Amino acid sequence: MITAPLRVCIDVSAAVHHRAGLGRYAHELVKGLVDLGRSEAFSQGSQPTATPATGSARANVQPLENASPLRLSAFYHQRGEAHLDPPIDQLPRVTTRLSVRPWRLATALAYFTGFGMDRLFGDAQIFHATEHLLPRLRRIRSVFTLHDLIFQFDPDSHKPLNIAFLKTMMPRFLKAADAIIAVSECSRRDAVRLYGVPADKIRVIYEGVDPKFTPITDPVRLAKVRTDYQLPDHFILHLGTIEPRKNLPLLFEAIQQLPTPLVVAGKPGWLTEPILAKVKELGVEDRVTFTGFIEDDDLPALISAASVVAMPSRYEGFGLPVLEAMACGTPVVSSNAASLPEVGGEAALYAWPDDVRSWIHLLQQTTTDEELRSSMREKGWKQAAKFRWEAMARETAKVYREVAGV
Repeated sequence: MITAPLRVCIDVSAAVHHRAGLGRYAHELVKGLVDLGRSEAFSQGSQPTATPATGSARANVQPLENASPLRLSAFYHQRGEAHLDPPIDQLPRVTTRLSVRPWRLATALAYFTGFGMDRLFGDAQIFHATEHLLPRLRRIRSVFTLHDLIFQFDPDSHKPLNIAFLKTMMPRFLKAADAIIAVSECSRRDAVRLYGVPADKIRVIYEGVDPKFTPITDPVRLAKVRTDYQLPDHFILHLGTIEPRKNLPLLFEAIQQLPTPLVVAGKPGWLTEPILAKVKELGVEDRVTFTGFIEDDDLPALISAASVVAMPSRYEGFGLPVLEAMACGTPVVSSNAASLPEVGGEAALYAWPDDVRSWIHLLQQTTTDEELRSSMREKGWKQAAKFRWEAMARETAKVYREVAGV
């Protein structure tokens, strides 16, 4: 019996606008679902079909035996500034010309006026909201990914308008969604406790590590990344967007007392001025290197070149750099806040996010104690191996099927 494909529209706005962690999630989700579809098509001797109307390849994803295949499409806002990477560029697309603020306002107004936004998404049966914004839908079923509730726990990390929007709309999004995916048990617990979301409405599906994250020993690749980003010979690495919740001033203070310099890899986010001013205030300008945005293909070599990856965040919904570092064989020192111990397990060393002395001690240990480094490397590989994007995509496809009742 041939079953009609389940039509799923995925919000890839964060991916096409290169929004760090949320963007990585959306891109890897699409990639994983497309890869699953190709694998199933190959095993059944068929190929993905093309859509003559758009000229784009439709990804017909068959994640499970006897399951309805998925027909994917992509949605994103602010069409003029989007950068579509494969395989997102292969999907049929629906867009709005609204930039992020007008799009948020339009969504909020739809909730308060009762206006349905279904017509924007064509013939989709399921809409997957991946960046904390769920359009008001009447006919289309919905899946909402909850990455974190940082605005509740660390409001200084957000701009006032962003906090006002999320505090007003997040309860409505969580209530309206037919199913919620949390990227960690921590985020799931927070949603249940703060908003009274029924626990059985939330499925925890972890993020993953791309196979490209592996120890890089090729001297040519390492030399190139050192030259391209002007890296010191030995360094402590921080990965992530520069914003308040990353708690970078703690590392600036630690660097005052450590012989190893710091490399901060990531583009500026919001409220960065006080963070950058702290470097000058502490007089560590010559001890801190800011690389700006790192190309994805350069990340494994960058991480492999580091002595240790430091993650002092006050709050993380998941903490992907922890796993990427472990997969590359680089020791990790992390804060013990939110989901980070859940992700790092016994493979990382932990300190409170405001305990500078402990950070100095642990960073010194992990840069000088070879026996400790070897042990952490082995544990890190085992921990990272537990998290795979293909597993995330497969579990997400199951949620789609449950929501659709097929």
